[in-house]
Amino acid sequence: MAAAEELAGRRGRGAEPGPAPGSPAGVRAGLEGSPGGGRRVFSPAGEFREFSRRQLRDMERLFRQYDAGKDGFIDLMELKLMMEKLGAPQTHLGLKNMIKEVDEDLDSKLSFREFLLIFRKAAAGELQEDSGLHALARLSEIDVSTEGVKGAKNFFEAKAQAIHESSRFEEEIKAEQEEKKKQAEELKQRKAAFKELQSTFKQ
Repeated sequence: MAAAEELAGRRGRGAEPGPAPGSPAGVRAGLEGSPGGGRRVFSPAGEFREFSRRQLRDMERLFRQYDAGKDGFIDLMELKLMMEKLGAPQTHLGLKNMIKEVDEDLDSKLSFREFLLIFRKAAAGELQEDSGLHALARLSEIDVSTEGVKGAKNFFEAKAQAIHESSRFEEEIKAEQEEKKKQAEELKQRKAAFKELQSTFKQ
């Protein structure tokens, strides 16, 4: 427990300019062991520049959600639960192969950096379509990195179209409101004119 507190206390400290608390750069899972036996601070925003800060936050949130042990890693059983929740359950061997594909430090579990590698490979189209990692990236709802660069382009095009549709919808509502306002104003003027006419007759 004391070790976990010490880890949490070191969050966001390192040689790089200090990341904001809670930002992807400051995630506890970003503390990676280096081959020399020391520790270095991993900066997601610095290393994974192809992703926006929002995407990195979404990936961090997903990672934390399934890091049940809160130790900064997703182990085999946590990955098993994750894939079941995403609706793509895997065999024991399938789960081991998923970890093996991005497990750079060979500790048989996923650090946050290795977790991000899944989305990097997905964005680059480097994952087999029938692989567990491809299913993880596709089902995670971090849409921009599920079908490679082409998929990302299509995602942005779809988003731009959705924004356009939304703007058009808002314009239509505005036009309707203007029309109602105009009709109300005309009715008001007609009533005023009628009252004026009535008073003329009464004189």
